[in-house]
Amino acid sequence: MDRSVSLSSSPPPPSSALSRAERFMWLTARVLEQRRFAYHFLDGGAEAVETALTAYLGPDGGYGHGLEPDLRGPVSQPLHAVHALRVLDGIGRCGGQRTERLCRYLTAVSTPDGALPVSHPSLRGYPAAPWIPVADDPPSGLLTTGPVVGLLHRNEVWHAWLFRATDFCWAAVTALAEGAPAHPYEVAAAVAFLDGVPDRGRAAEAAERLGRRVRERGLVALDPGHGAEDAAPPPGQGGTATYALVHDVAPAPGSLARRWFTDAEVERSLDVLADAQREDGGWPARRRAWAPGASLEGRAVVTLEALLTLRAYGRAV
Repeated sequence: MDRSVSLSSSPPPPSSALSRAERFMWLTARVLEQRRFAYHFLDGGAEAVETALTAYLGPDGGYGHGLEPDLRGPVSQPLHAVHALRVLDGIGRCGGQRTERLCRYLTAVSTPDGALPVSHPSLRGYPAAPWIPVADDPPSGLLTTGPVVGLLHRNEVWHAWLFRATDFCWAAVTALAEGAPAHPYEVAAAVAFLDGVPDRGRAAEAAERLGRRVRERGLVALDPGHGAEDAAPPPGQGGTATYALVHDVAPAPGSLARRWFTDAEVERSLDVLADAQREDGGWPARRRAWAPGASLEGRAVVTLEALLTLRAYGRAV
């Protein structure tokens, strides 16, 4: 029997957060998130996750078809590449010919300074969340470049594209630490870069400077008195919330951003995260709904990330 879909071996207690989340995943999630859930929590195989991810692979080596739920349509996009690399990193398969082809795609869609835009003009004409910018000549974005570069470095992937993209990230992180306007999502992208880049000494110094700036500007809610769904919307979405929660920028205790916060601040943030699980077993998507399918798919992704974060910090799920 395929263990990736079997519930017969040591199922979680019926009332546990994991059990309720499991039911939510089987009822609502895409095959990819179901396979990822099975891999992380039900002894499922990595091969099944890779097979599910392949459905989103384009002929150019990039990913499309709504892999990132807020971008619809078949065309490859940098945000889809971020999502794909997170999936592959989570199962230890971030390498090989698949990643080589992805790096060729990244080279093809890069801006003149060698980095990635948030979105490529090929997205025009396809449905996307209203806060996703689409321009004919888009600027470079740390939001996409930071996580991609960090994950590739973390998995010891070497490709010519990384040289200029890494330089861009260093410059962008320095600008944030020196006071450039920042959205919490960009801070999280900077952390993703710093957590993976090979120069650990430089990364630690940059993280320390960035952390001071984050606390000075109140970009992270240190004593949240509300649900996790009240945190920052994506860049450009509007609204007044411009902060994140601690676990947003430090999703695992090994992150450099974990050093920015006291134990009490981390525990309060994790309490908010744990309490945000809804009656149906899933976590809220924490962004304004713009399409029913995208919202439901996004909730499954967020639910999986919430469980992984809680487990990483030793919380019982």
